[in-house]
Amino acid sequence: MILSVSRRTDIPAFYADWWYRRVDEGFVLVPDPYDPQHISRVTLSPSAVDCIVFWSKDPAPMLPRLSELDARGYLYYFTFTITGWGTALEPGTPDTAAAIDTFRTLSGLLGPARVDWRFDPILLGGERTPKRVVKQFARLCAQLAPLTTRCILSFADPYAHLDKSLPRPPDDGQIRDTAALLAPVAKRYGLPLFTCAERADLSSFGIQKGACIDPDKISRLLGCALEAVKDPGQRKACGCVQSVDVGVYDTCPGGCRYCYATPHPAAAARRYQAHDPAAPMLTGWPRGDEKITDRPMPPLSGGQLTLW
Repeated sequence: MILSVSRRTDIPAFYADWWYRRVDEGFVLVPDPYDPQHISRVTLSPSAVDCIVFWSKDPAPMLPRLSELDARGYLYYFTFTITGWGTALEPGTPDTAAAIDTFRTLSGLLGPARVDWRFDPILLGGERTPKRVVKQFARLCAQLAPLTTRCILSFADPYAHLDKSLPRPPDDGQIRDTAALLAPVAKRYGLPLFTCAERADLSSFGIQKGACIDPDKISRLLGCALEAVKDPGQRKACGCVQSVDVGVYDTCPGGCRYCYATPHPAAAARRYQAHDPAAPMLTGWPRGDEKITDRPMPPLSGGQLTLW
């Protein structure tokens, strides 16, 4: 089983204490995002967890207790998003210098292969011309390239609930023009570039299709083959393999204006204020009338690597 912690909310930044309590108790309850009356009980036993993928813009709150995960025998890595777009777009995100310091610390603790840099989403429009975006990327690349083994990028996607004042998502021409400028910068710093969930084929620029939850990467970290299939719950262009996400939508108080996982920011703020770190679910305690079932968690490691 691969755990995703989490596409739906920034657990390392805002719910680190809750996460460590769940690890201590050995399970987490996860409501179905489409039917909250159905709840899955997900074991966190190290013997059942092949790998944990943490998603965050600020994993600093997790760092003091990472050794507890190591002591229990978990394998894990981070996808760490740093864009430098500033508080106008990312009001709850640390400033860029602080984020880079955390990235440096995390890379020192885990090694560069276990801290991926996500430059995502790439926003174009208004002052954010392709040249300006590439200039920002170059500033970040100069500091982050020695601390990681790859950068995963993606361009902004259209979601109906997003702030209408945001620029329209770029078309294929704008994407290719920007990619043509990004690729030589990454090459100069020796940093491989990948896309995930990106419809455009940018391989002609040396930017390969990749995955955030990457079967090849996890196999290398495990030291054995991984029986993995593409995650059917993700977009067609997403290369990630199947995982179990323990987060809940509308719980991240970060306030990023482009976030697809928080369509109701006010509700997310209320949930964050009401959060109980001792609760088995991110959103609290079951009322008692839900249907709770154990989620089957067959191990994925040890078999032949299967790609879709």
